[in-house]
Amino acid sequence: MSNKITILWADDEIDLLKPQVLFLEKKGYDVISVSNGHDAIEECEEYNDIDVVFLDESMPGLTGLETLSKIKAIHPNLPVVMITKNEAENVMEEAIGSQITDYLIKPVNPNQILLTLKKIIDSKELVKEKTSSDYRQEFGKIFSKINSGLDYVEWAEIYQKIINWEIKIDKSDTSEMSEILSMQKSEANAEFSKFVEKNYIDWLYDETDRAPIMSHNLMREKVFGDLEGNKGTPTFFLLLDNLRYDQWKIIEPIVTEYFRVEEEDYFFSILPTATQYSRNAIFSGLMPSEIQEYYPEWWKNDNEKGGKNLFEHELLREQIKRTFREAPKFDYVKVVNNTHANNLRDNIHNFMNNDFSVIVYNFIDMLSHARTEMDVLKQLAGDESAYRSLTRSWFLHSPLWEGLKEIAGKGIKLIITTDHGTIRVKQPSKVVGDRETTTNLRYKVGKNLKYERRDVLSVKDPKEALLPRPNVSSKFIFAKEDKFFLYPNNYNYYNNYYRDTFQHGGISLEEIICPIIKLSSK
Repeated sequence: MSNKITILWADDEIDLLKPQVLFLEKKGYDVISVSNGHDAIEECEEYNDIDVVFLDESMPGLTGLETLSKIKAIHPNLPVVMITKNEAENVMEEAIGSQITDYLIKPVNPNQILLTLKKIIDSKELVKEKTSSDYRQEFGKIFSKINSGLDYVEWAEIYQKIINWEIKIDKSDTSEMSEILSMQKSEANAEFSKFVEKNYIDWLYDETDRAPIMSHNLMREKVFGDLEGNKGTPTFFLLLDNLRYDQWKIIEPIVTEYFRVEEEDYFFSILPTATQYSRNAIFSGLMPSEIQEYYPEWWKNDNEKGGKNLFEHELLREQIKRTFREAPKFDYVKVVNNTHANNLRDNIHNFMNNDFSVIVYNFIDMLSHARTEMDVLKQLAGDESAYRSLTRSWFLHSPLWEGLKEIAGKGIKLIITTDHGTIRVKQPSKVVGDRETTTNLRYKVGKNLKYERRDVLSVKDPKEALLPRPNVSSKFIFAKEDKFFLYPNNYNYYNNYYRDTFQHGGISLEEIICPIIKLSSK
């Protein structure tokens, strides 16, 4: 072994363990042996390079459990293996509760010890090697698939595969593989952008399974049928704004401690992949131009002043009226700040009286936008891995999760979804427009737009894409892949300012392919 591993072994019968110690030393390990808990603690205080501790549970004087707690106070993350003659359940529970890494029952043979060391010391390296090896084999298959003319189902499968590899590679800390996967995801986004450009308009008019479920038919296709089938069971519909598939996968282990996943599926966000468009489409069951036509008082174009998502409750109520003969008892709440979040947590039991409760939670959207503005958040969420970690940390400690735990055992149905995702933008693309042109970095609405044709999907007639037309000559452009739009003025400043921030509104796997997960109480 190139870097010697140091083991501290504490046992009052240490002299009887000389064969095991010699065995380990021949295998290349350094072993410090002591005969009592006091000496073990002293070694831990004086010697910072101990990699693992073997600790006898039944030493006279200071017991193994007492020694364990003192060692953990000095080095909280130091792996400790408890060695015991006592198989009593309460002893094991106490040891495990005190964060032992493993335990062995006496008498221990050399191979048991070696296996334990492999698990503790070498497991990370073994996982890294196995992950790298498996991904190398998968790389070619994914590459071939990306370039083989996929349909929307296959694109969703490829995206999910890429994300699952991204999370695996994160855990194994394999930076070389991470770079290769990042390049493969970029290649996938380039091909996916072409696929969307070719098929998007057709999907809007195709009600067969040749088109994916999209924002405007999400409720009809994935939610309302369940409401009919779950009469008498409160259903909670949680829309976490800006939740990407990878962010769902990172909070899934938390959620599934209390809820059982019944179905994990996806839908495609409409364009623009922006809250004003996609979320209003979800709650209305209509495309944006139809909302403008049927409910003009509830729609504002990008260039008009005022809130763009102020009538979600009303739009949802109208969709429910159109869908059900006997409308379910429903409620709607939007959380946009911490006060709202605490109110939701404190009053969540009141929603148990509803058939259908809709919760729109804006935190992830606020987080992603604030990240652009605030240096601290830029450092906290510098890439996808950090963004996932930040999402997990937020969710775990949020009033939302506290509230969900309160009702988890009440026999409810829970649906978790989003309105669109985000992508980390890396490549600037120049755009020129007039004063009326919108400011979004991933899509633009305006007249006389000049842009790099290869970087965008252009919709010259917004009505064709079922989008409003603010002016007679207005058109939409959507950024492909990881591009972001910049004006020529102060180009370098804004390039540095916005590069590597998370944005939405355009065409990418991350923005368009959205998770929808159905869960029930365990």
